Amino acid sequence: MDNLTHSLVGAVLGQMGLKKKTGLAIPTLILAANLPDIDAACLVWLDGLQHLGFRRGITHGPIALAVLPILLWAAMLAFDRWQTQRGKRPAGRPPIDKGWLLALAYIGCLSHPALDWLNNYGIRLLEPFSSQWFYGDTLFIIDLWIWVALGLSLWLSLRRERAGAGDWQRPAWIGFTAVCAYILANGLITGAAERMGTQALLASGHRGALVVASPPPLAFWRRDIFWRTAERYGSGRFTPGVGGNLDISGQPIGMDDPRLKTWLMGDPDARAFLFWARMPVAQVDGDAILLRDQRFMNPLAQDRFQVRLTAPDTASDPR
Repeated sequence: MDNLTHSLVGAVLGQMGLKKKTGLAIPTLILAANLPDIDAACLVWLDGLQHLGFRRGITHGPIALAVLPILLWAAMLAFDRWQTQRGKRPAGRPPIDKGWLLALAYIGCLSHPALDWLNNYGIRLLEPFSSQWFYGDTLFIIDLWIWVALGLSLWLSLRRERAGAGDWQRPAWIGFTAVCAYILANGLITGAAERMGTQALLASGHRGALVVASPPPLAFWRRDIFWRTAERYGSGRFTPGVGGNLDISGQPIGMDDPRLKTWLMGDPDARAFLFWARMPVAQVDGDAILLRDQRFMNPLAQDRFQVRLTAPDTASDPR
């Protein structure tokens, strides 16, 4: 998910009452909720699309999720001590409870992969032990409705707290519960869409097809359906209560193009793209091959998720 969503989750968790457990609770929760995205720093030194093979990997895996909260915890303790020594520690800040501060660092940090798993971009939850990608296919990567629900509940909770109301945590709990229910409902829609697609493909003789239902932006109740067999791929759409339609005939995937193996050797962008791609297709584009992913072939996204692969310069690269 986007970093605004992660930050809102951290803040709402604090407003649910966790911020009463220790000083620096809210900043710890917000920072921890974003901490696994430190891998985004690779964007400054990775060229082209090579970041696709790095993002949502090592910093989202079990070792990082065990170590990063401890590093944040130590940094927050050092910050509190630094302010105290210089007489700049806010008088209204509650005392630091080291145990609770560490627990909040873990709670915030673990919320990050839980949310990232919910979309169809993918996350390598077992890195570095395994490079397998995991997909929840439940939410669009930027969900406006979650922004609204969490943002509104956070604002109402803070407003009540400033007014001295005794139940200031209640709006945060309501917002958190509503988002959990929203996620569950979206998961059920995805499951229904994928069952519909699988049944339609079986009825047409396509056995063993991979069927992926992807939420579009804003229209969370709909699903774009992508399917593929070893040779062909296609798409469709599903709406609960209305049903769906599916392009059963499909078109060739093209990944059996004999030029791919040789051309990939000289293109790190293309290798990174295929490492990340869940549903890759190869399309002939003049003298080049255009590598794309079915999930991101929408005109609004395709330019950021495709590679134009050309023949290597045999004069400079004899391979």
